[in-house]
Amino acid sequence: MMAKQWQPFREPLRATLLRTGLIAIVVGGIVARSWGGWGRWPLAALLVLWPSFGGHWVEIFFLNWLRPRISGARGVQAAVRVGVWFVGGVVLAVGMGLTARALGGFHSALWRIWWIGGLAFIVVELVAHLGLQLLGRPSFYNGLG
Repeated sequence: MMAKQWQPFREPLRATLLRTGLIAIVVGGIVARSWGGWGRWPLAALLVLWPSFGGHWVEIFFLNWLRPRISGARGVQAAVRVGVWFVGGVVLAVGMGLTARALGGFHSALWRIWWIGGLAFIVVELVAHLGLQLLGRPSFYNGLG
């Protein structure tokens, strides 16, 4: 049996920046409102850039570097991808925490529950891929994305 030939994911940086920036601005606004006001919007948007822009690069790492190097079996691909999402989510959550601490004066004990970042990132990715699936595009669910 021949190994599956994966096509690398390519997207213009401008499109990536526009999409992830808009996500950060909108979600940052929602978060800022719950934090007590619009004055927190810039910090909230910056923190949301970690999972939006950083999360894009977690996906690119899997799609373009790791996926071609592992078994093409659907179960292996899915398990490794979820594992990458978990580790990536932990790293992104730590980055968010350090940024919040440095710029926002937040003194959180979230480092004790680091695994929540990994689980939250898995949920975010599953929801994003559900959207892709519903649009008929390659996604985690159909094994094409």
